[in-house]
Amino acid sequence: MGIVLYTRRDSGGLAVEAALAKAAAPYTLIDLDTTKGEHQAAEFERINPMQQIPAMVLADGSIMTESAAMIMHLADLYPDSGLAPRTGTPAHGTFLRWMLFMATNIYEADLRYAYPARYTTDPNGIEGLKEAAAMRMVRCFAVLETALDPWVAGKDLSIADAYLAMLMAWSPVPPSGSRLKAVRSAVTSDPAYGPVWARHGFAA
Repeated sequence: MGIVLYTRRDSGGLAVEAALAKAAAPYTLIDLDTTKGEHQAAEFERINPMQQIPAMVLADGSIMTESAAMIMHLADLYPDSGLAPRTGTPAHGTFLRWMLFMATNIYEADLRYAYPARYTTDPNGIEGLKEAAAMRMVRCFAVLETALDPWVAGKDLSIADAYLAMLMAWSPVPPSGSRLKAVRSAVTSDPAYGPVWARHGFAA
């Protein structure tokens, strides 16, 4: 049995799917229709009690959630795939640094922007919460614009760049930095990442 990825279009599953495609791993996609509440079904709740997408069932039956964790694990499972720099190298440390930076800062801020009611009990505070989240993303993208050299993990394109491009596509304030734009262009034109990008409905 190969890997099973529970996902939907325009979700964090994009980057996980891109990692699977790059690794040429055997996998099955199960697209859940969240508008019909399929992510709230008892079957999926047993896989992810938070009822959030994506979720991944590995070949041995073990379950993973959290897209950044899935990506980093896949990079370890397929070390020859080019998903990430080799473990133990300085570039791998850079890869881990920025993956977690993006997951805990930009992804989290995007969730606050997209689902503000999850983060406040005051309906009058929603617009302010969204504005603060958007500003947080702008600041974090500016940090990355300076850090890129030329890609997230250094000299070679990695799955971290696909993760970054996904977050850029979600941003309510499109990042304008030339290095960030170069990352998006490289990801969308990559033979493995590009088709996944298109499947999720994003323009090149």
